[in-house]
Amino acid sequence: MSTAVETALEHSTLFRFATAGSVDDGKSTLVGRLLHDSKSVLADQLDAVARTSAERGFGGERGGLDLALLTDGLRAEREQGITIDVAYRYFATANRTFILADTPGHVQYTKNTVTGASTADAVVVLIDARKGVLEQTRRHLAVARLLRVAHIIVAVNKIDLVDYSEAVFRDVEFQLKQAARELKVDEPAIIPVSALEGDNVVDRSEKTPWYGGPSLLETLEQLPALADLETDLEAFRFPVQTVIRPQGAVAPDLDADAYRDYRGYAGQVAAGSIRVGEAVTVQPSGRTTTVTGIDFAGQELEEAFAPQSVVLRLADDIDIARGDLIAEAGAAGSNAQLPQPTQDLYAALCWLSPKPLKEGSRLLIKHGSKTVQGLVRQVISKLDLSTFADQPASGLELNDIGTVHIRLAAALPVDNYVNFRRTGAFLVIDPSDGNTLAAGLVESDHLELSAREDERYDI
Repeated sequence: MSTAVETALEHSTLFRFATAGSVDDGKSTLVGRLLHDSKSVLADQLDAVARTSAERGFGGERGGLDLALLTDGLRAEREQGITIDVAYRYFATANRTFILADTPGHVQYTKNTVTGASTADAVVVLIDARKGVLEQTRRHLAVARLLRVAHIIVAVNKIDLVDYSEAVFRDVEFQLKQAARELKVDEPAIIPVSALEGDNVVDRSEKTPWYGGPSLLETLEQLPALADLETDLEAFRFPVQTVIRPQGAVAPDLDADAYRDYRGYAGQVAAGSIRVGEAVTVQPSGRTTTVTGIDFAGQELEEAFAPQSVVLRLADDIDIARGDLIAEAGAAGSNAQLPQPTQDLYAALCWLSPKPLKEGSRLLIKHGSKTVQGLVRQVISKLDLSTFADQPASGLELNDIGTVHIRLAAALPVDNYVNFRRTGAFLVIDPSDGNTLAAGLVESDHLELSAREDERYDI
């Protein structure tokens, strides 16, 4: 790994996490407790919450504060007592800076949960200790697996309402471990908490002597961020957003010939890093060239790395357009393999629209900065949330998670999402109204999925 990347990671303490859970599990209250007990709430905000809490006759041992008011900012959220939109909050401790996405629990807003979790280093799934693992819990665990979230933490909330019972906690813990095995994910960290009373949220509680682990905040401070886990592995990926060619008169202090000959390719580094002089390959053309310059905010850099937005200059005059991908060429390691342009997209979809998906549907696929037409050739399978097993299916409904085969009108240079979250993900868009229909993740084994499809239809 280069010196610039090492330096960036050495000083990086940013950690992103999202909350998820069923309605009334206490997500907003938990977020409010984190903000309150970590002293990340301004005095005027706290005064406003105290006044509103008093007007509503809110009780509790911790000063009568309805801490959910710190996150449920929309009027509809306050009136209905539920979270609708994703509420992003920023706070910091002595050890780390956090970006928190408080996502809705209602099944109708699962699409917002997907949005909040898509960029998260960890997902905190809340469970009501009195209810145990519900279908929505299993759906959120499945979404976390689908999005390859690095860390899953389960907060067994409202432990105070079961008299801090170890037996109740162990029963829920058993259900969670069984669900993790069925889903084939690592066992999550499981913490008994009371968001209302503050037990094991920021500080460890004396009311749960049978629990010897860290508090929720301590866990979040100790986990490695996704950038720390992936930077050593990822090869360079750079989706081109626009081609820069100078227009207009030449400034007096610029070299006229150099100005007129300038051609740069602007975009954001999606993965890895690149240095001047290194070889790159442009997809889908497959042409290889060398980076001759990196421009950033009027300065020339020797190196750029994710997630910087820069302009690359290349040695050869190659036909490159918006939506093309500039990738590392010739590097060792499995993750450095070049993405192969394909018109047959095998992917997992999280269907986010009330309009059902049917075989033969025509869609738009937005991958990076490029949008192409697609046809759903087959719906291969759908995830059964009760067993976490793939079942044959002919379509997908709202909040379903399934695997599909989409035939594209033009080849896209896609990566396996397991290795490259940015270039392995795409959006499915309704061509009739432009609404987002699904979040898509490129599956790893196209041959296996193709064989399953052929077997099903006796091709």
